[in-house]
Amino acid sequence: MAVSVFKMLGFFVGFFLIVGLVSSAKFDELFQPSWALDHFAYEGELLRLKLDNYSGAGFQSKSKYMFGKVTVQIKLVEGDSAGTVTAFYMSSEGPYHNEFDFEFLGNTTGEPYLVQTNVYVNGVGNKEQRLNLWFDPTKDFHSYSLLWNQRQVVFLVDETPIRLHTNMENKGIPFPKDQAMGVYSSIWNADDWATQGGRVKTDWSHAPFVASYKGFEIDACECPVSVAAADNAKKCSSSGEKRYWWDEPTLSELNAHQSHQLLWVKANHMVYDYCSDTARFPVTPLECLHHSHRHH
Repeated sequence: MAVSVFKMLGFFVGFFLIVGLVSSAKFDELFQPSWALDHFAYEGELLRLKLDNYSGAGFQSKSKYMFGKVTVQIKLVEGDSAGTVTAFYMSSEGPYHNEFDFEFLGNTTGEPYLVQTNVYVNGVGNKEQRLNLWFDPTKDFHSYSLLWNQRQVVFLVDETPIRLHTNMENKGIPFPKDQAMGVYSSIWNADDWATQGGRVKTDWSHAPFVASYKGFEIDACECPVSVAAADNAKKCSSSGEKRYWWDEPTLSELNAHQSHQLLWVKANHMVYDYCSDTARFPVTPLECLHHSHRHH
């Protein structure tokens, strides 16, 4: 009996060491402004990003990561936000980059904000989904997260999955798992497409448009710039004694509750899915065929 108790203790100690990688921190410990420093305002734990007719603003993580979870709490632009986009995303660099996007598309007062998600693999995107949220994202802070491991990429809003991108390499579909990614956010004017396909323009008399941030968390495997991609992939994967939480079997797919949540989101809140856009894709994209069969 004693042996198994020690083994269990060993497991728990190991588990907490793993969890100890979490870096939940102030903005400037994890991130730095990437442009328009004069459009940043710091108020204690809060960061505000400002868009006016001179400039938007953006920030990026100081490090790049491979696998793990990144979360930020955002309160989106209040009132008339038409034409504006606030983005939170992970991306690698280069022409064949990988990218996971949240883009929050502003709207005229009273109309719901739309959330557009997209996934790029090896430089190829065109996988947009759009949904409205089950709350007003301008009234309070909500958490937006990206969970990424070798089996799946999960987009989460307040821990509810809104999108799943599964590893289907066995079907010949490439999966993002060998490029370290930075974490980014920005606000900019995109009135050529953001609101009702570009029909509604930004009303600059309502500027500045302000997105507020807090609760920055990155619990992920940090990748030194000097290290080759293959070595990072190895370093950030569990092997032998080294166990990372994101490789645990429970995270290789959604659990039953999460699967139901995702189905609920799709049924009640999704307004656009590239998989069913036959005008753009007369031939259904391969991953769509396989994803649709995965509903338990």
